[in-house]
Amino acid sequence: MRSGNQNLTVCVTGLNAADSPAPGVAVLRSLCESPLKLRNIGIAYGVLDAGNYMADLVNACYLAPYPNTGPQALLTRISEIHKQEKIDVILPTLDSELDNYIQIESELRYLGIRMLLPQKDSLAMRDKPTLSEKIPADIVKTPQTLRVSDVAALREACENLGFPLLVKGQYYEAYAAHAPEEAVGWFYKLASQWGIPVIAQKMIRGEECNVAGIAKRGKLYGAVAMKKLFLTDKGKAWSGVTIRNEKILDITRRLIRLLNWDGGFELEFIVENGSDEISLIEMNPRFPAWIYLATAAGINMPAMNIALAMGRNIEPCSDYKVGMVFVRHSRDEIVPMQQIESLSTAGQVSHRTASREVA
Repeated sequence: MRSGNQNLTVCVTGLNAADSPAPGVAVLRSLCESPLKLRNIGIAYGVLDAGNYMADLVNACYLAPYPNTGPQALLTRISEIHKQEKIDVILPTLDSELDNYIQIESELRYLGIRMLLPQKDSLAMRDKPTLSEKIPADIVKTPQTLRVSDVAALREACENLGFPLLVKGQYYEAYAAHAPEEAVGWFYKLASQWGIPVIAQKMIRGEECNVAGIAKRGKLYGAVAMKKLFLTDKGKAWSGVTIRNEKILDITRRLIRLLNWDGGFELEFIVENGSDEISLIEMNPRFPAWIYLATAAGINMPAMNIALAMGRNIEPCSDYKVGMVFVRHSRDEIVPMQQIESLSTAGQVSHRTASREVA
């Protein structure tokens, strides 16, 4: 393990920054503003992922095989990158890749690469299809949720849940359905993109509030609550404001302790209209795409993740600024064609940026 005054090489995944952005770019922005001495490396699945070319955030980027190729292909590729970069920490940011990283964690540790990942049983407890079955009601309510693998099961779920309901992909995306045929349309879209099962969930009308957090062995080191102000057609927050809801934050602490959680996470809550009753609708096992809002509010959780992965002692932080707003936007990255060619042919691209050394 390197000493505290040496630069660390950190790999961050999930560099897509399209209309439903992955968390990687926001994580990199947070790391660039941390007191840690870092060399930031990107690991991407697509040549045209915008984060590949953000030279102000990354020193180099490498292509990796898609998660459906399995853990062995990932291990081979990471080993190749490690020979060039001497990686210290990998911070995965996508649901779909977590299982592969968990399976190769011991091999990566042998190479000297650290990660802070949830245990397999913890990951299974927060799985979208089974979350409502495994979280005790005395911690938080969860809406009725059903797994569906075909249209017949979906129609039965519609009868049981009533309308409107949410139709969700097993990894990403959620759409409201107000009639059976609309639900069927969303089912086919999500099944083709994310596979089955697709999730049907009873819709609760209310205010959407999310919590981003970081934990190790069930101990919460940081958490920031955010209220959504504007949503995309995919249900993603395009604008939000930091809030302080002590009941939601207390639920977060209790739930993370129950799960014995390791790593970053996002909890999605609904505060029901009329009753102010809180329901947990989803738990994502990684940082959200809005994680830079938490950093701007005073808690840099990606930096905490790196420190915890390296076994360093840090103090929990609970204070953050309320009323900080993010408004998402798109930005054109202008790069020479040679960079595109390098990534598509050689699987890597380098940028002339210095390592981050903030005093």
